Amino acid sequence: METKHTGSKGAEALLHLSPGSSISVAYHPVFGSHDDVILLELDEKLLPDVLNERVIVRGQPDEDAVLCTPSKTYAMKFVGTSNSVLLVPPENQSKSYENLQESDGNDDVKKVVAPVIKVVPGYMELVEVAPRLDKLKSLLLENPYKLEEYDAGDFEENEESRTGLYNWNNLIDNIQASDEELRSRLQSLSAVEINGYWRLVHESYMNMILEMLLRNSVLNDWLLDALNEDEVVNMLETDGFPGILARHCLHVYGAKVDDSMDSCIWKLDKRRVCIHFAREILRGGKRKLESFIDEWRQKTPDGMDPTFDLLEGEVLTEKLGIETWVSAFSVSSLPSTPAERFSILFRERPRWEWKDLQPYIRDLKVPGLSAEGLLLKYTRRTQPSSDAEPVFSAR
Repeated sequence: METKHTGSKGAEALLHLSPGSSISVAYHPVFGSHDDVILLELDEKLLPDVLNERVIVRGQPDEDAVLCTPSKTYAMKFVGTSNSVLLVPPENQSKSYENLQESDGNDDVKKVVAPVIKVVPGYMELVEVAPRLDKLKSLLLENPYKLEEYDAGDFEENEESRTGLYNWNNLIDNIQASDEELRSRLQSLSAVEINGYWRLVHESYMNMILEMLLRNSVLNDWLLDALNEDEVVNMLETDGFPGILARHCLHVYGAKVDDSMDSCIWKLDKRRVCIHFAREILRGGKRKLESFIDEWRQKTPDGMDPTFDLLEGEVLTEKLGIETWVSAFSVSSLPSTPAERFSILFRERPRWEWKDLQPYIRDLKVPGLSAEGLLLKYTRRTQPSSDAEPVFSAR
């Protein structure tokens, strides 16, 4: 025989309901659609971020919203339910129903302990997704920092110079990614914060700064693997470059090797410097391989032996007759969405050998999908023989 549950009211009564017992359920006076209330299903690992208000929903009106924790991005998908789900408020919000019943002289008030305010047709489910960062580069390219801007005395902020500029708040309003993912992408794009705005520095200006740094290293007998930050910055400022961009040059083309002294010590990164000069040479179009290699070796600093393997994911080669030609094709210019990435790759080449394809897809990160899964989904693999290199074409 069932026993009537007494004591707790509202949602607490349901939570503490023991086996074999029952409670009465009725509509709350404010029962209705309540479009401002929706259920959200959470993985237990997300509870600390949600309960401590470390999550935020991001997206423009024309975009599907995402929920971001400090380090991850989640798509929000509505999941419908075939069963009726009743939403019951906590006890302290159920008393208005009891007071109303008492004022009406209803003797059944003590039996009604779970007033329902809404019937829920479904809930929101969170699915971890890759951050949607492709828009970031296009925003930053609206107004890259150029030499003319500094020469014109516009390094200090004014109304006109803010056109097409984005500060951190602007970026998080426009980019669907967590703070950690956004900062990581800004770093990979070599963006720098100037007067509160995140900027890309124009390629020609970065080339001038790097060229001057290398020239000063020869004149002052600086070792490229032991550059004193203060000496480098002071010298570049003397040559007319702003200090913030002098330091930015060290960040883009070097790495700290010692910051225990009064001034940090930097080492220029061979691959980054060699890629910089390769891009500069190929900016005018494809080149014959031999001609490219000769000019590339002339431009790179002494002690940095440029080898072609350094350009993996930066250039493509092709045979035209008896000649081999090389052209720029950087993975950094490709979209991060797998479908768009593979579409561009197969427009560039209908068939890819694995050794050529791998550098252009290894940075793709899709939660829940391995590299092999990506290949199965977007490519068709053929292999004439067991010892032959596999070839990939569009699925």
